[in-house]
Amino acid sequence: MNGLIQDLRYALRQWHRSAGFTVVAVITLALGIGATTAIFSVVYGVLLRPLPYDDPSRIVAIFEITPKGTWNRIADPNFDDFRDQSRSFEEMAKYSAYAESVSGGSQPSSSMVGQVSSEFFKLFRVLPIIGRGLNAADSVKGATPVAVVSYGYWKQHLSGSIQLSRLHLKIDKTLYLVIGVMPPGFQFPQDVALWVPCDREGENPSRSSHNYDAVGRLRNGVAVEQANAEISAMARRIHDSSSDQSDYLLKDATVVPLQDSLTGKARPALLVLLGAVGFLLLVACANVANLRLAQASVRERELAIRSALGAARGRLIRQFITEAFLLSMLAGVLGVLSAYFGVNGLVALAPQDLPRLSEVAINIPVLIFALLLSCSVALGLGAFTAIRATSGDVRQRLAEGSLEQAGSQASQRIGRAIVAAQIAITLVLVIGAGLLGRSLMKVLEVNPGFRVNKIVTMDVSLPWTEWNDQKAKLGQAIFFHNLVNRLKQIPGVRSVGATSGLPMAGGIPDGMFLLMRPDEQPKTPAKLESLSRLFDALFRDKQRVGTADFSASTDGYFKTLGIPLIKGRMFEEHDNPDSPHVAVISESLARERWPGQDPIGQTIEFGNMDGDLRLLTIVGIVGDVHEYGLDVSPRPTVYVNLFQRPIPAINITVLSDGDAGLVNSAAREILRELNPEIPGKFGTLSQVYSASLGSRRFNVVLVGLFGLVALLLASAGTFGVMAYSVSRRTREIGVRVAMGASSRDVLGMILNQGLRTVLIGVTIGVAGSLALTRALQSLLFGVRATDPLTFVAVTLLLIVTALLACYIPARRAAKVDPMVALRYE
Repeated sequence: MNGLIQDLRYALRQWHRSAGFTVVAVITLALGIGATTAIFSVVYGVLLRPLPYDDPSRIVAIFEITPKGTWNRIADPNFDDFRDQSRSFEEMAKYSAYAESVSGGSQPSSSMVGQVSSEFFKLFRVLPIIGRGLNAADSVKGATPVAVVSYGYWKQHLSGSIQLSRLHLKIDKTLYLVIGVMPPGFQFPQDVALWVPCDREGENPSRSSHNYDAVGRLRNGVAVEQANAEISAMARRIHDSSSDQSDYLLKDATVVPLQDSLTGKARPALLVLLGAVGFLLLVACANVANLRLAQASVRERELAIRSALGAARGRLIRQFITEAFLLSMLAGVLGVLSAYFGVNGLVALAPQDLPRLSEVAINIPVLIFALLLSCSVALGLGAFTAIRATSGDVRQRLAEGSLEQAGSQASQRIGRAIVAAQIAITLVLVIGAGLLGRSLMKVLEVNPGFRVNKIVTMDVSLPWTEWNDQKAKLGQAIFFHNLVNRLKQIPGVRSVGATSGLPMAGGIPDGMFLLMRPDEQPKTPAKLESLSRLFDALFRDKQRVGTADFSASTDGYFKTLGIPLIKGRMFEEHDNPDSPHVAVISESLARERWPGQDPIGQTIEFGNMDGDLRLLTIVGIVGDVHEYGLDVSPRPTVYVNLFQRPIPAINITVLSDGDAGLVNSAAREILRELNPEIPGKFGTLSQVYSASLGSRRFNVVLVGLFGLVALLLASAGTFGVMAYSVSRRTREIGVRVAMGASSRDVLGMILNQGLRTVLIGVTIGVAGSLALTRALQSLLFGVRATDPLTFVAVTLLLIVTALLACYIPARRAAKVDPMVALRYE
């Protein structure tokens, strides 16, 4: 301990003697450690932190696999087979979640309502803090409708009342009795506020109607691979024995850990960001290593004397490591403080669809990571500097003039090697940022197919109706018609439309339609089973089947969003519920299904989407819209008339030149007058558009910022090494000038030395970039990972920046006075 205290006191004295070095080194390391800690907090919160359930590693998600190889939700009969026949699971549950209108609390709200099977809460091993959970009897037809509420909803909308028997909530048009309150922190699926039993009206018998997600808890001793093999075999048997061989019937099934299913899409981007900030940390460490080498070079004579007086090499190495630890610990503390405030900025900048975003924080595991990172940096810097500073023969280091002739020259060579490594790492970072930036620009060049600005949106959800309850649907159509007409009267409003799904807001449902003749109008079956058998038979004729997205919209929707009419007509006033039903299709569907033909006048059956079996006559073709993002090709779409075929949940679009806040206030008042129990959720289409770019913007901003900081650090490192080299060669330069060398000769000599270092670093960096940027390919759009323009532009930028950093020391060297230089030292 006495030795340690002595080392610490000596380190503090060294700090005092070289305060400038200490400040620069601490700030540089704090920058690298802070940025790395902040990014790791996001990676840990999203990818690594265990799910907040009992034994979460045994909870898995179950998906069907389509004939195209994509994952899909599970159909009711398939789930029943998996649950009843599997031997790998303790429990298996299905669930779905939708935004629905909920009233009966302190105020109406549009809340996420989860429809779950009775095993749901038992599977997660979570019990209500008040009341009870759901059981099998709650799902029986005719049972009293019951609901379990989240802790947040209970506190906000039910005032924390413990008298549950007095609490009733109206969800859509059904009154539910509140029977339980879940504990704080339990919220699955994401953002769900209430859970109600599913299948109260019976299951859907179709094996191609994918209405639910599924989760399971593995039995003790059962691995994910075993459960996957069992479920896969069952799915293949279902496929092989089914008479329905459509693209919507499962081909296979898979079992994956629940955490992987929730975070899988975010993993590649977050790992790229972690790698990028790791490169930034390496550049920062390289800068500090060069600073410490320069400082050690100045101390070579001191170290030689201490060695001559009997200090063992291990004792000197321990001194250097102690100094590095003290430096890194201070930098680590500052880095963690900066990360603490930086995490808030990261969360604000992160795309809102990033899973588990609320769990990102500076917590104990993140602090442990920061401590281990600081210790690793300290050990690496201390050992590297100590071994380099204490190498060589003591007598040679004590010899007169050896400071300049030997040690400093070797240190300069190592310093230039470190600078070359900095430039190589920086080049990889900046090229990555350039590729992501160019990719974002390519995305922004894509025409979305609709107007973005000056459009206010309002989400409205009416009570759900039975698929064959035409009277209730007529009432919904009248309500929407009145709402749209009232909204048109708001001052400054130019047009109003409505649709079942806004573009880039998560997509709209898709399905298979049938080409029909007008005389093939199917009779409305009395039961859903009959309808299912009818469609199963028709869908076997592949020549008559097409696939498209399904959207219910008004004519004002196309006008409001500026979606152009390519051919035919839009919906018109005479297209009412009692007149022949019409449809407008997208340009991509016309090309795909009727190549070289005119689809106007064609008749299709698309009743499997909304339960309305009346045929649709195609009357118009409109421009394509990027429904799923600018980087996803437009999908074939069938638009039906919302006033002919209403659905309960719609998005109102209002084109207005006025203030959005005033429009929202007026629209909210109109909605309250029409139905005070229906809440509205307001926003703008530009917000939806911006959110669709959130992930790309997040990646570009962070990698670009890391690249910029690395470029500044690399430039500073180049400048520092060149300036140190010039200062150590002052006498040599003076001799050269005295012997007749011109200022241009000296300038060229120094720049040539710097250029060699830069070119070595650039060569290594380009080779590394060609190998490493391939990891970015899945994040790019319209740009290859080996894009020549990006590589050339970034390489030239780095060379020019590095040469500018070399020019200032070189210019100073060219102005050396030989008389002063010859008296140097």
